[in-house]
Amino acid sequence: MIVVTGATGNVGRPLVRALAEAGERVLAVSRRITGQDIPEGVRHEQADLAEPEQLKPVLDGATALFLLTPPDFLAGGDIGRLLASGVRRVVLLSSQGVGTQRHPSIFEDAVKGSSPEWTVLRPGGFHSNALQWADIIRTERAAAAPFADVALPTIDPGDIAAAAAVVLREDGHSGRTYELTGPEAISPRQQIAAIAEALGEPVSFTELSRTDAKAQMLRFMPEPVVEGTLAVLGEPTAAEQLVSPDVQRLLGRAPRTFAEWAGRNRAAFK
Repeated sequence: MIVVTGATGNVGRPLVRALAEAGERVLAVSRRITGQDIPEGVRHEQADLAEPEQLKPVLDGATALFLLTPPDFLAGGDIGRLLASGVRRVVLLSSQGVGTQRHPSIFEDAVKGSSPEWTVLRPGGFHSNALQWADIIRTERAAAAPFADVALPTIDPGDIAAAAAVVLREDGHSGRTYELTGPEAISPRQQIAAIAEALGEPVSFTELSRTDAKAQMLRFMPEPVVEGTLAVLGEPTAAEQLVSPDVQRLLGRAPRTFAEWAGRNRAAFK
């Protein structure tokens, strides 16, 4: 049995679906019960990673675990206690920022120290982050963002899920870290143009100052996270702008472009 945490999120939903379609026995775990996100025939349990006692019972009999830690897990979670359940294969969804030393390596270190067969996935930004513009594009056919022409190789969450499905099901990935990116670097201005193309209608774009962007982000993110995010968006390192070959290696195909993602998700912007 493969246990998937964060099963109703951007990566968890397509991962559960991919594993179920491959004939795997899957247990989907999330903080909230939202049955419409879970394929028929897949068992769904409610549990919170910040409370390891809740998850331990659902790990009984698990052969593999997809571990997605929520933002508040750092404060209250104990990944060592969680992994003491004895699941042999653990795939951690980490972040590119660990490799570039913008984010702490606490979860990667814990998994590597506790799991006999660990694999780490380090994606950069998600194509789906563009959904932050969905409301204003629907109502005003407009969008705004800082650093209009700074390009980063964002990735389709579905490709992250497909990569996770491979390493959860196949041997040969133990002890490896994979950097996951899209096929090309793309700027906010180019993303808006791709959404406009998918809609078949123009969408105006306004470049925000760093100060204005920070003020907006502070409404829903703590300041250290805001500062780190703005640093990546505005002054990425060469490593953060690099296109990785790992999706191609794992899936045998190129990662999907932002334009492909926008086309599949045009309804969100209509």
